[in-house]
Amino acid sequence: MIHPDSELLADSGYQGLNKYHENSVIPMKKKRGIPHTTEAKAHNKALSKRRILIENINRWCKIFRCVKDVYRGKHKNDGLIWRLVAALVNLRFSSI
Repeated sequence: MIHPDSELLADSGYQGLNKYHENSVIPMKKKRGIPHTTEAKAHNKALSKRRILIENINRWCKIFRCVKDVYRGKHKNDGLIWRLVAALVNLRFSSI
C-alpha cells in the first residue's frame, strides 16, 4: 500500500492510475490526429526528467542476477536480498 500523501511518478503504461492514487503523475497521451500542445510537451518532458534518475537506479539494481532473475530462495529472505542490493547501489552512488 502506498501512502496517500506520497507522489507517484509513473510512465504511460499505468494509464488509469489516477483512479486509485490521487497524487500520481503520468504523461499526457497524444490523441489520434491531434498534435500535442506545448503545455503537454512541457509536462511530459518535466516528468521524464524527474523519472530518469529512478529508471537508472532500477537498472543498476537489475545488474545483480539475484534481482533480475526469478528469486528461488525462501520468501522470508526476499526483502533481505533487496535491502542488500539497494545498499550496494547506494554505496556505489555515494562514492561518485
